[in-house]
Amino acid sequence: MNEPHLLVQLLVLLAITAAGLALFERLRLPSIAGFLVVGAVAGPGGLELVETNESVRALAEIGVVFLLFEIGLELPLERLRALWRTALLAGGAQVVLTVAVVAAGARALGLEPASALVLGGVVSMSSTALAMRLLVAGGTVDAPQGRLAVAILLLQDLAIVPFLLAIPLLGDAGGSLAHVAAVVGRMALALVAMLLVVRGVVPRVLDRAARLRSPDLFSLLALLVVLGSAVAAEMLGLTLAVGAFLAGVAATASPYSHQLFSEVVPLRGVLIGVFFTAVGMLFEPAALLAQPGAVAAYLAVAVGAKGLLIALVAAPLAREHLRTGVLTAAALAQTGEFSFVLADAARAAGALDPSLHQVVIAGSILSLLATPFLVRAAPALADRLTGRAPRDAASAPTAHGGERAADAAPEERAVVIGFGHAGRTIARTLRSLGIDYVVVESNASAVEAARERGEPIHYGDATRPVVLAHLGVARAKLVAVAISDPLATRRIVSRIHAFAPHTPVLARVRYVKEIELLEDAGARAIVAEEYEAALELVARVLAFFAVPSAAVRSFTDALREEGYDALRGNAGVPIDPWLVELLEQVDTSWVDVPADFAPTSLAVLGVRARTGVSVLAVERVGSAMPNPPPGFEIRGGDRLLVLGDAPALARLEALLAAPAA
Repeated sequence: MNEPHLLVQLLVLLAITAAGLALFERLRLPSIAGFLVVGAVAGPGGLELVETNESVRALAEIGVVFLLFEIGLELPLERLRALWRTALLAGGAQVVLTVAVVAAGARALGLEPASALVLGGVVSMSSTALAMRLLVAGGTVDAPQGRLAVAILLLQDLAIVPFLLAIPLLGDAGGSLAHVAAVVGRMALALVAMLLVVRGVVPRVLDRAARLRSPDLFSLLALLVVLGSAVAAEMLGLTLAVGAFLAGVAATASPYSHQLFSEVVPLRGVLIGVFFTAVGMLFEPAALLAQPGAVAAYLAVAVGAKGLLIALVAAPLAREHLRTGVLTAAALAQTGEFSFVLADAARAAGALDPSLHQVVIAGSILSLLATPFLVRAAPALADRLTGRAPRDAASAPTAHGGERAADAAPEERAVVIGFGHAGRTIARTLRSLGIDYVVVESNASAVEAARERGEPIHYGDATRPVVLAHLGVARAKLVAVAISDPLATRRIVSRIHAFAPHTPVLARVRYVKEIELLEDAGARAIVAEEYEAALELVARVLAFFAVPSAAVRSFTDALREEGYDALRGNAGVPIDPWLVELLEQVDTSWVDVPADFAPTSLAVLGVRARTGVSVLAVERVGSAMPNPPPGFEIRGGDRLLVLGDAPALARLEALLAAPAA
């Protein structure tokens, strides 16, 4: 095929992929199923809009590489440590028993051992993307069924690697024992070599790229790491997907994993859509009509048998009730993205018959389409099975659960963007107060130095929505943007506002002209260095003219609360009179007695007669004396709560500073 024709084919393929996504998103159905269905309709077995050819399939295979790299990169080690027992018991039982039951049934129906085992592995996998989307939408990720589902999905994600490694062995199942042993030995050596290379090379490459502070270079190296690791693994006798997975796991040891993830995800999303659309093109509708019984049997096993194993075996092993097991089974009762990866790899290796491959594609599409309806029906079914009264609509999870979650109370934590002097000061203050926080910084050297001190800091570009998601911006009580680049500050504030509109953003700017731009971008509060310097100068000037410090604080605080509006107006117009009145009004104020003040009673000092203020209370070493009598002795270090106007407070401060006068 010549290049222009290939480009036309790719253009049509991308258009079909986008159409499938848009249609199924509108119908609130799984996007993966949309890619598959539209691919089947547009492919050679349907309207023949696109020819299936090796070039397009090669491009689609790159999507699988990126998917496995993401799985390795995002392998949640902290969650895995928290859920390892559940993942090992419940997830391990689900995968092993599903493979065993399906393989035994397939053998009974006359399938070859290799095909039977492949079919068991295909059915044992669920769709992580679909299940997590449904759990998030229903607001049940942290519910018992959500935690159990996440644990099982973690085990399934880990199981994909040995499954992929086993595919070549199943393809050579007819060989001698010595041949199989030699293949296993080569694969083991290749796996060890690949692990050593990626663990030693990937973090160092990312570190060198980050230190050069070139976003373009980092993006190119991110692509090189993904594809290079995949190709290296294939050259060593492994598969592309296994190499990408190992590279992702190695990259998690680097402080640059968040930024690397943000570089990979956008491209991965496009390629995964192309992959599933291309898989759909492999489906021949005539095969469904020719083997309806086989497709129905596959669907019954993938949904029914696997669901029963999860509800009746996996859930009890995790010490969960039957109700939790039923709800978890509904979310995982389908075959997903890794099922297609395994099936395609097995077909290419000769371990899966082409007609059976068609059954897998057709049954998987139907199972993905059925899952949202199963999840909606699961609560009522669980109530019926456990003898509970059905819950009312107000308490049941709904499709708008994500909105409810967004309205939930934020976590008591802050996200600090930038780790310069301002960012370090914020982090130090939060740490001193025991407030949780996380920092993101784009300077690799600063990140490394801060990590050595134990700071919860990540390397990344905060203008990337994926980085913001990993920082938990949507759940934070505050995001403080403490960088000095005005353009980057606006971009970050805008992205945060679009990604998490309910999260307050405090931004730092240098010049006055940047305030309105940040307000339009979505900043909730703004600290302007130019204005803060002006306010400090004003405070110092007023102090020279004996204006009480309490009145000055009220004046400057009011200016800040008004967003510096009084200072942003026409310089020829006087400041608003109500602000000026703050410097003159009669109000209660705290006045500190100098530490070297000689003990003197209120009567001898003549506070009221000489200053015009009234002493309402005296605070000393944590205790207070309200309405002190004239004979009460004032000492150094006391705090006086007084009532008076600005000139009276100024006279009192002067009196306390020079009592002998």
